[in-house]
Amino acid sequence: MPDVSGIGKWIVVVGLGLVVVGALVWVAGRFGLPLGRLPGDISFQRGNFSAYFPCATSIIVSIVLTVLLNLALRLFRR
Repeated sequence: MPDVSGIGKWIVVVGLGLVVVGALVWVAGRFGLPLGRLPGDISFQRGNFSAYFPCATSIIVSIVLTVLLNLALRLFRR
């Protein structure tokens, strides 16, 4: 049987992480940062069909999250 206490702690940590990421995205939108409208984000419309692929935004967010995760892991190892 798995350690339910450990699973509960991880669920709380992941939830708090999602809250922090959500707050950062919200603050970025409030300050007018162009996330989702960067050069390299692809969008097109034809008739009543539209598609949007945030390629550049995804790369930037991935780099930032990778750096933050690596910093957090280094802090918790000590």
